[in-house]
Amino acid sequence: MASAEFGTVFFDEITLANFDGEKWSDTRFGPSDHLPLHPASHVLHYASTCFEGMKAFRAADGAVCVFRIDDHIKRMQNSAASLYLPVPDAVQLKTMILDLLKKYKAQVPAFPGSAYIRPTLIGTDASIGRAAAPTSTALLYVLISPVGDYFSADATMRVLLDTENQRCAPHFGNVKSGGNYASALGLIQKAKEKYNTAQVIFAPNGDVQETGAANCILISDTELLTKPLNSEFLPGITRDSLLKVAAKLGYQVTERNISATELIEWIKTGEVALSGTAAVLAPVGEIVYQGQTHTVNQGKEAVNSKRLRKYLNDIQQGIEADTFNWITKI
Repeated sequence: MASAEFGTVFFDEITLANFDGEKWSDTRFGPSDHLPLHPASHVLHYASTCFEGMKAFRAADGAVCVFRIDDHIKRMQNSAASLYLPVPDAVQLKTMILDLLKKYKAQVPAFPGSAYIRPTLIGTDASIGRAAAPTSTALLYVLISPVGDYFSADATMRVLLDTENQRCAPHFGNVKSGGNYASALGLIQKAKEKYNTAQVIFAPNGDVQETGAANCILISDTELLTKPLNSEFLPGITRDSLLKVAAKLGYQVTERNISATELIEWIKTGEVALSGTAAVLAPVGEIVYQGQTHTVNQGKEAVNSKRLRKYLNDIQQGIEADTFNWITKI
């Protein structure tokens, strides 16, 4: 598993439930390498899908700690409602996740590995004539992948600060849907080819928002700064966790709009990091802006990003006390 690409190894089974237009079916187990789907399924033609990404960690005492499961389920319900998909039942979805983890508990790796949990909802109406209509039927399933560390705590990345393009449609950025990732993919690939960057910080008209797959956070020795939530970008659970952890550790937490020029000024002495379930908190080492490469904080170690990441990881593993009530233990 350690040598496999992140997210390519899976538990042998998934849990599934169907919505028939009126109600959800009972949950069942099925093989994780097969999904029966009609070729005309709504999801394949009109992108009626949303998903979540959360993690479970193995604690030192052998228990499995699921991180902020209820908050992830709530966000998935919001995504489903935005897409006019049948909204999953919170109790059923939570049980689908926990039952699968309980059955394959032995396959949850030790830290820095984890079990990456991917609940997925897709529209299944067998009709190619409903481009302007929502699906009435749906399939909900939970896929779990034992994974290693997505980014090493010591790694930094090179990113492009793009002031011309937006990651996705501005009214739809707060939905965790595959279409939003697809819309950013070409821009990320072009930046990689031209500037050798790993990601793009989207800042349309100079307004710093997020990257293709993570929220953007500015950190100094005393302050954590990030853009306030709106419909244009994803309300990251990790982002919210880091804001709360930062406040607990004594940082001033500020949510306000940030301009591209302010970000470039900030990195003369401060840090920039990308937050998300997979990345946790990944420091940025270089930013390409207007054709010029800017080194973050003169190339110094991202001590504040590492401090916040470690504290959050320690909560997730049960090393630090869970004063926020974020952990569900198995």
